[in-house]
Amino acid sequence: MRRPTPSAWAAILLVVAASASAEEIVTVSGRRGETQSYLLMHNAPPPKAVAILFPGGEGLMRLHTDAGVVKLQQGANFLIRTRGMFRDDEVAVAIVDSPSDQQRAGMDEGFRTGRAHVEDISAVVKDLRSRFPGAKIFLVGTSRGTLSAAYVGRALGDAVDGVALASTVFYGGRRGFGLSGFGFSSIKAPLLFVHHVHDRCPQCPYSDAESLGRTFPLISVSGGKPSESDPCEPLAAHGYFGVEEATVQAIKNWMLGRPFARTVG
Repeated sequence: MRRPTPSAWAAILLVVAASASAEEIVTVSGRRGETQSYLLMHNAPPPKAVAILFPGGEGLMRLHTDAGVVKLQQGANFLIRTRGMFRDDEVAVAIVDSPSDQQRAGMDEGFRTGRAHVEDISAVVKDLRSRFPGAKIFLVGTSRGTLSAAYVGRALGDAVDGVALASTVFYGGRRGFGLSGFGFSSIKAPLLFVHHVHDRCPQCPYSDAESLGRTFPLISVSGGKPSESDPCEPLAAHGYFGVEEATVQAIKNWMLGRPFARTVG
């Protein structure tokens, strides 16, 4: 039997690596005439859980490929910069981009809390269920992404297996509205709050999360690096700057039904 040449071995290894660790842009049909794209990241073993991530801000990544390489509008948002920390052999990651009709300026609060967004994400959930039939599906939002996770989570009911809200926007300020009056008990799936004790963003006070922690599980985070951004931006306590890995691990343990740290840092 002829042995493969060194170049052939290299090609085989590339194929193995590609099959063991996949990253692709998936586009599904949400509402009539519109599409919803998301970045899917997963390893070879069938995952036990899939984390659908909703970044903050306008949620605009402008996903595309360049010479076969996945590209996205880079940002320092907590969920974008930690996407590789969420992904492992047990957890797959799906990062939601703005849908086709919101690609110019991204999603505002009205869209994030409306029916159109629910229809788009419902299509994403359906697609992920078909790909990973044995996995649980979780919605994970941070900052303004918590509006998406909360409203979509409530609308989808038991179609999802859990909702995690990190750095929840309780008060909208001049830019819109928040979740201070939201009926969190209306979310049928298990609900987790994650919040930095020293979050100085006026719209996201820890005291509100602490109060909700009497009813729902809460991960209280402290410590990290000195801020390198505005208090409401991601390179601050609001974005778990300097304590990302431990925060992500606590969220993943909750998703996987394992004991998780109630305090981090």
